[in-house]
Amino acid sequence: MAAGYAWFLVLGSVILCNLMKTLLPTISSFLSKMVQKDAEQESEMRAEIQEMKKEQSSISMMDEFARYARLERKINKMTDKLKTHVKSRTAQQAKMKWVVNIAFYILQAALMISLIWKYYSDPVTVVPSKWIAPVERFVAFPTGVAGGVGITCWLVVCNKVVTLGLHAFS
Repeated sequence: MAAGYAWFLVLGSVILCNLMKTLLPTISSFLSKMVQKDAEQESEMRAEIQEMKKEQSSISMMDEFARYARLERKINKMTDKLKTHVKSRTAQQAKMKWVVNIAFYILQAALMISLIWKYYSDPVTVVPSKWIAPVERFVAFPTGVAGGVGITCWLVVCNKVVTLGLHAFS
């Protein structure tokens, strides 16, 4: 792995995964909007409710009580229908967000496992042993090379550094 490009591959994949993690809410809302076309129907229902309320305000409650009450029942029915529609859409958006998050984390885990599997026995880089003396075995895991930095340690360190760096910019 000390060929020179592998550490960059790991760092790049960690940066890409962390950037994607920050974009997950945007991606899931975009996908849910693509899947759902109910917003137009909801806006039509809202406009219809507003129109009925406008008509109701022009009717005298004392003079035309039956017509006023009938319109009031229509408004209430339409409002209940709209609320049900909005609840359904919100539930679908939550489900879409959940699916997108699960898919992302499965792909991220597959990427990290494949990197660990491919570079299992090779150190990412080799540093003088005395630099990492107290934790040399832990840092070298799984390679076992004295002074070597193993892929798992490199992934953990890169992930933490990139997460802190992206958090500082957001």
